Amino acid sequence: MNKTAKSIIGLGAAVIVLGGGLAALMLTEPKDKENEENSVSSSEESSVTEGAGIVLIQDEKAGESKSVVKEVTVKNTDETLHVVMDKAPTDESAATYKLDGYSDIPINTALVSTLANNAVNMVTNSVIDENCENLSKFGLDNPQAEVEVKFQTGTIRKLMVGDKAPANSETYVMIDGENTVYTVSTSYIANYSKILTDFVDMVILEEPSEDDYPKINSLKIEREDIDYNILLEYDKSSDDGKYSGGTSATHVMVEPTDAYLTVERSEDITNGMFGLRAEGIYSIHCKDSDIAEAGLKEPFCTVTMDCDDGNKYVLLMSEPFTDDNNKKCCYVMFEDSNIIYIVDTENAKWSTVLPIDITSRIMVGSYVWNITDLTVNCSDGTSEKFVIEAKDKNADNTKAEDFNVTRNDTAFNSERYRQFYGFLINAAAEEFALGEKIPDSEPVVTVEYSDSYTKKKTKLEFYEYSNLTALIAVNGESKYFCAKSYVDTLIENIKRIETGEDYITTWK
Repeated sequence: MNKTAKSIIGLGAAVIVLGGGLAALMLTEPKDKENEENSVSSSEESSVTEGAGIVLIQDEKAGESKSVVKEVTVKNTDETLHVVMDKAPTDESAATYKLDGYSDIPINTALVSTLANNAVNMVTNSVIDENCENLSKFGLDNPQAEVEVKFQTGTIRKLMVGDKAPANSETYVMIDGENTVYTVSTSYIANYSKILTDFVDMVILEEPSEDDYPKINSLKIEREDIDYNILLEYDKSSDDGKYSGGTSATHVMVEPTDAYLTVERSEDITNGMFGLRAEGIYSIHCKDSDIAEAGLKEPFCTVTMDCDDGNKYVLLMSEPFTDDNNKKCCYVMFEDSNIIYIVDTENAKWSTVLPIDITSRIMVGSYVWNITDLTVNCSDGTSEKFVIEAKDKNADNTKAEDFNVTRNDTAFNSERYRQFYGFLINAAAEEFALGEKIPDSEPVVTVEYSDSYTKKKTKLEFYEYSNLTALIAVNGESKYFCAKSYVDTLIENIKRIETGEDYITTWK
């Protein structure tokens, strides 16, 4: 036992003797097996202030120099971890540590460093039993953990961690080679019970800082349960700062169909790989057998993110399963990596997302003043054609009065045209009709327009599909279902273009 501890214990004993025979009797009374459990609690209670503040793990060779831990070996009931210095301390910063043999694994270095720092900063709360002859009372005959600390001077000290004391915030410990049992705050030694997976950084792909955030050129989802890919691409019109219509999302869907994205529903899909957190670890330094057992040799879902900084990330995902906590999870790993994570599908929605979940319901997305011509035809023969021209082509034209509009070759009120177009863009799809057969009948309404910004011409054909539903074909392919009541209202508003009546803006 070190001199500091003996001095404190001696002083404490003297105070107890002066305090009365009862205290001395409590410290020296033999402990038989019958009252053994009670004697541990009684002994601890009587010495609660005795031996407090002792630094357990000291480097006697350091002298006046600051002790520096070179490495720590932690052996607990589950495994052995070897901690080595990563960066030496400086005047400005403390030493940092890493787990030996796992430099290829994303490790929480701050947590690993506690295995060295806690050892040398640990102080006792009390002395429980000096020259203990029955270590089993304190769980020290078969320790929960053994912590061997090696200093740069060559000094080696080993801490033995026993059971929790009756006060749950404390744990019994002793230094190997000495038989004095102490209590220390459990917070000092809690991390020595952790296993390797507890030290793995649960952030699968670190999120870049705002200044370093790359542009995501594309994100592709390939999945076994759907017969198409979902491909999202960066919308280049986002770069010039000009509003071109659609939504404020920076990406658009190009497969399985062209569609605008809704920002709040699509951001987890386009950007969710950055900052993705795991719930747990399935395998570290995984072998081919581990990959196969996790269902990742032939993954249920593959997500490919291509960034403009030259990085390409391929995330492999297993089919979702329900864990013991009734949470839906899946196994994931990056292609060519050596660690398999367990991830909550709420955080990794690529395995369940469908196009309708992230797309805007907007069917007509062009900005009103990007339209150069618009034609509507009804099956009853009603036809309207608008031509739109800016009064000053070099100006930044954003208002109705900035444009000349003709209807069927006759001047037309530009604001009234804007109101009609406003009704058109309020057409909301209810769901996709991909692959649906187009009816043999003629469309009840056809809308065609040209967009000067995208340089594209679009043709929408509205067909009767059922009593309540209409099918919309875009450029000859079935694409959306919408409410038939919208189409009925559209026909009525087309007729009101000529009469001058207010357009109907609601439908059931």
